[in-house]
Amino acid sequence: MDLDKAIEKRRSIRRFKETKKPDYRDIINAIQAATKAPLAGNISSIKYILVSDKEKIKQLATAAQQRFVSQVSYVVVVCTDKKTLVKNYYERGERYARQQAGAAIENFLLKLMDFDLDSCWTGAFDDNAVKRILKIPEDIDVEAMLPIGIAFEKPKPRRDPDLDKILWYDVWKQKEMVPQRKFDT
Repeated sequence: MDLDKAIEKRRSIRRFKETKKPDYRDIINAIQAATKAPLAGNISSIKYILVSDKEKIKQLATAAQQRFVSQVSYVVVVCTDKKTLVKNYYERGERYARQQAGAAIENFLLKLMDFDLDSCWTGAFDDNAVKRILKIPEDIDVEAMLPIGIAFEKPKPRRDPDLDKILWYDVWKQKEMVPQRKFDT
């Protein structure tokens, strides 16, 4: 699938077919694509947990208070270990860890499109519960849960934001690009 089609097709899916189980190798390939995301100082802070244990998945759904998480056979939990980034970049290291995680998650979600798999970037959950369920150390941040499956039905087209409301030129809220003046020499 070409990139434009993947970007256009990608949606957050919250209703999955429970009868068809994705191939875990496709999910591992999507994780491999996630590792190609930009890294501050070429320092990777991102870790992935591929959860297939049905009981753990149910517990993760409870931790997120989102039932749709329990409808899938696999959940990828994305974590960051920001220690090295903070050591190298001080307080900005925490920001870089979050930026890396976001970029990696988007790569992951787009790669899932190659395999006709769907997901929903889930960021609302009880961090302590997720850490307890998956035995994640206290100093590791849980960034997202990504339940993976096949959409129950084709999602509705989304409404894209109007560029006139989100794109400015050179300075905040300047709605037009000011042409550069050429001077005769």
